[in-house]
Amino acid sequence: MSVLEGITDNGGEGFLIKADVRDEAQVKGMVAEVTNTFGQLDVLINNAGVAKDSLIEDTSLEDWQRTIDTHLKGTFLCTRAVLPYMYSRNFGKIINTASQLAYKGAPAFSDYTAAKGGIISFTRSLAHEIGDRAINANCVAPGATITPMLEDVPGIVLEEIRSQIPRGTLAQVDDIVGSYLFLASEMAVHYQGQCLSPNGGDAFL
Repeated sequence: MSVLEGITDNGGEGFLIKADVRDEAQVKGMVAEVTNTFGQLDVLINNAGVAKDSLIEDTSLEDWQRTIDTHLKGTFLCTRAVLPYMYSRNFGKIINTASQLAYKGAPAFSDYTAAKGGIISFTRSLAHEIGDRAINANCVAPGATITPMLEDVPGIVLEEIRSQIPRGTLAQVDDIVGSYLFLASEMAVHYQGQCLSPNGGDAFL
């Protein structure tokens, strides 16, 4: 079931917008379409991501830039685009997607871990800037999760990752979404600049 079907089947309203988060004009257009359609924008989840394993000496500048731009530049552009709308209403929830690897590091994923570490630092700085506004900025740093991003990872590598997780299993998407739902809710009103990491014990933050 697609995300949109899940929303509409449960009585909600939604629509799809195709946009490249690395492109400023497309990001501005996306945010304008949302606000024009619904009249407001309450929650932003920065979750676009790519990953490609490569040792540092084998990583091309093109691949490095693509990873940094998708994760870090995309988070910046989307956040910057929504802030005026959230400021005007003095309300909003911004949730950025990091990774437990931002804390651990990982061989052959230097670009990915660097981008995710940057997202955590960006979120903390944003939390300072928001100050006493009724807007929250936080992170979720999931552990290894069964998503299409892992489809090209060899089984032997996935088994090695799984064996290092105290819970003994890779996460399913349903194991992760609760952190986002919590941070998007008013129960998390006093969370600011924090990072929740559902990772099965893979990293202790």
